[in-house]
Amino acid sequence: MNDRQDRCCSFKPSIDKNCRILILGSMPGVASLQKQQYYAFKYNAFWRIMADIYGVSADLPYDERLKLLCHNGVALWDVCGDCRRTGSLDSNIRQALPNDIAGLLNKYPNVRKICCNGTAAGKYLHKFFPHLPVPIIILPSTSPAAAALPYSAKLQLWRNGTAYQID
Repeated sequence: MNDRQDRCCSFKPSIDKNCRILILGSMPGVASLQKQQYYAFKYNAFWRIMADIYGVSADLPYDERLKLLCHNGVALWDVCGDCRRTGSLDSNIRQALPNDIAGLLNKYPNVRKICCNGTAAGKYLHKFFPHLPVPIIILPSTSPAAAALPYSAKLQLWRNGTAYQID
């Protein structure tokens, strides 16, 4: 791949003044970048989990899903704003630059908790922002590449907002 194909840039945050929880991924995967939608890969469990917790069905139009998440107090963004990566795996991220998470929290003071979608998001968040003013928890990745836990276990951890142990 040439450099242009290798470069990845994340999306704008999906957030409004009512959001209390910020879910952070690491960087959108190839399918998401192609569709310009968070968690667009059909085997990613994110929207299935959001449907089970908040009733935000993956069958709804994308913009409506984002609005419903915000209505439920949930914002979306990514820790990395720019990187180089071949494919979709977090392990292939190189030269990562952060999104302005601290600035976003200043602009939206109702955010009371950050939930990282997977350990890579958590590790990048800690690397770039070691001292944020809100609690941070690491939840199991919704990516199909992270198949260590069955869906039911992932759903339970996401539903409870329970911290996931990083090995």
